[in-house]
Amino acid sequence: MEFTNNLAEAEAFDKMTTKVLKFVLYKKRTENEVREKFQTEIEEDKLEDIIEILKENNYLNDKDYIERSIKEYKALKNMSIKEMNYKLQQKKVNKHLLDEYIYENREELLEFEIKSAKNILMKKVKNPEEIEDVKRYLYNKGYMSESVSIAVDELGE
Repeated sequence: MEFTNNLAEAEAFDKMTTKVLKFVLYKKRTENEVREKFQTEIEEDKLEDIIEILKENNYLNDKDYIERSIKEYKALKNMSIKEMNYKLQQKKVNKHLLDEYIYENREELLEFEIKSAKNILMKKVKNPEEIEDVKRYLYNKGYMSESVSIAVDELGE
């Protein structure tokens, strides 16, 4: 009788693991997204076991998620470092991993922020009187004053 119960438990666990794996494979997810999605369906200890299995097999990796997301942002949008940070915080990625990534890639991200500010300035400034309004817009979007100043100087050259 005990063997039958263990087999049924193992099958149920396998079924839950498959369900979570499908969720993760459909689109890259953060650990927290998985926890939030399945917290009501799967017992907490079982969910933690499933998350550990997925992490061990590299299906769930917040560090890779951060890296991939920032590369995607850089390829598709003009964004400040602060905007990227905010977007990833909304996904509830590990704050320590996010801060670490930003610190390790500071130079590259600063160059991107300056390039983004320059792109926005070129697109929005039609005459010299508009520069101050666009600079204010950039500051509101989280661009650092240093990045905006460099972009304005490069644009003026």
